[in-house]
Amino acid sequence: MPREFSRTDRVADFLQRELAQLIQFEVRDPRVGMASIRDVEVTRDLAHAKVFVTFVGKETDKECEAAAEVLNGASGFLRSQIAKMSNMRSVPKLRFIYDKSVREGTRLSALIEQAVQTDRRHNEDEQGED
Repeated sequence: MPREFSRTDRVADFLQRELAQLIQFEVRDPRVGMASIRDVEVTRDLAHAKVFVTFVGKETDKECEAAAEVLNGASGFLRSQIAKMSNMRSVPKLRFIYDKSVREGTRLSALIEQAVQTDRRHNEDEQGED
């Protein structure tokens, strides 16, 4: 029997889709740039939602955190836009959180690749000596 999704899961999916569209087309602040909604966690009472976001083209964590603060400042506007397009009785209060996992994953991949290259060079040097 297929798993039924709870209301919080459905609301989180809806918020993720709609916020991605709204941020792309309605938020005109250049500090935000290109944002990607990674995940949305909604509380059981549907009063609050944590929106995990990453930013494309931002070089430092400080820039990304500043962009997340811009989105937190625009959360009232985004919430009102979602209220207009949905039939929900109340829209959760939005809190944007910068998700460092993508940047950390890229950094770790680079470190692993560097270690593999170093190991390869070390093995080639040992074979050349024999």
